[in-house]
Amino acid sequence: MSQAHSNLHRSAWGDWWEGTRRTDIWWTLAWFDIVLRYRRSMLGPLWLTLSMGAMIGGMGPLYSSLFGTELSKFFPHLALGIIFWGFFSAMVTDSCNAFIGSSNYLKQGYFPISLFVWRSMARNLIQFAHQIVLYIPVAIWAGISLGWSALLFVPAFLLVLINAQAVGIALGLVCTRFRDVTQIVTSVMQMLMFLTPVFWLPSSLPGRAQYILWNPFAQMLDLLRTPLMGGVAEMHNWWGILGWTAVTLIVSSLLFAKYRRRVVYWL
Repeated sequence: MSQAHSNLHRSAWGDWWEGTRRTDIWWTLAWFDIVLRYRRSMLGPLWLTLSMGAMIGGMGPLYSSLFGTELSKFFPHLALGIIFWGFFSAMVTDSCNAFIGSSNYLKQGYFPISLFVWRSMARNLIQFAHQIVLYIPVAIWAGISLGWSALLFVPAFLLVLINAQAVGIALGLVCTRFRDVTQIVTSVMQMLMFLTPVFWLPSSLPGRAQYILWNPFAQMLDLLRTPLMGGVAEMHNWWGILGWTAVTLIVSSLLFAKYRRRVVYWL
């Protein structure tokens, strides 16, 4: 039996693992995506850093005055909110085109489709690495001192990556079959940006509006942002994200097992 034939008849788990373990392929593809996107540019991805830095620097004093909050308290909150939301939004919207944008590879030969979800994630991780450095001068200026609680950022970020992989597979499959879903996802992410405490403080919400903070993006943002501001996230946010992770893993596993072989025919 040929290698291509045996690959097509792998189990769903074997197919996913084959794409996951080939870090040499998906990381190289992601790196080339960044290089090609900023070809002939002197600063490359640093333009993202500069534009986001200008945005944070301009919005910080303005929104601090509007909300009547001390700038040294609000500025780190806003900076991390914008940085992490940009990361969330890019991960979700890029996953919609993970397979469509890789159609040339998928049509020419056998590739495990999970490989292209990892490619999309790696590309956004590279961009995120260029942006998170903006928080260092903000934290120094605000006088934030980090303790052992800052290590909670590590498991929270691992949960982000697990969810990004699961959501990436699910949205990649659905958006490849139904192209209009991409526009729906983009619109929903724009709406959720204002329903998530990116630009505003959760303490400014009245009591009956606290349910807004139960959306998974607000919970994940709290798990990532609070440790980097010297605090400890609420326990109910950990339980909420763990429940959300279980749901996304189940849904993506079912979709992947049933529809992974049809992707090429949908392109």
